[in-house]
Amino acid sequence: RIGKQWMLISAGDRSHANSMTASWGAFGILWGKPVAICFIRPQRHTFALTEQFDRLSLTFFDEQYRAALTYMGRHSGKDGDKYAATGLSLAWDEGVPYLAQADVAVICRKLYAGRLSKQDFIDTSLIEAHYPADDYHQMYVCEIEQVLVRDGESERKGIDA
Repeated sequence: RIGKQWMLISAGDRSHANSMTASWGAFGILWGKPVAICFIRPQRHTFALTEQFDRLSLTFFDEQYRAALTYMGRHSGKDGDKYAATGLSLAWDEGVPYLAQADVAVICRKLYAGRLSKQDFIDTSLIEAHYPADDYHQMYVCEIEQVLVRDGESERKGIDA
């Protein structure tokens, strides 16, 4: 789904949560665990929340939410309530925020975090193309704890990872 559907990364708690659009990442197996890998630039508001909390969610949407997700990607949660502005709403799975309208919500626990660095690039053309401001992403490798799939119009069915 990553790169093919709209995705939001959400982190925080009930007193303060935020979601951001993302299109880079992967799913796979690492260290004998099912994992999701996602990337967040340090200047994003969601970055501080992702650093603060051990768990996060990745949610996926179909095309009907394009306008709402475009707004979520272009506006910062520091500047206003993006959920009220878009009509999207947070739901919670054992304290982890995810978007109630998503087709799929992947609930994750961070295992590893590391900043991409200029000196580690083998293909240096990627630096100019993606990091002209030297604002390298933080990479998170997260264990997939649960996958919630929309089953019907408004119900969710939990599927163990």
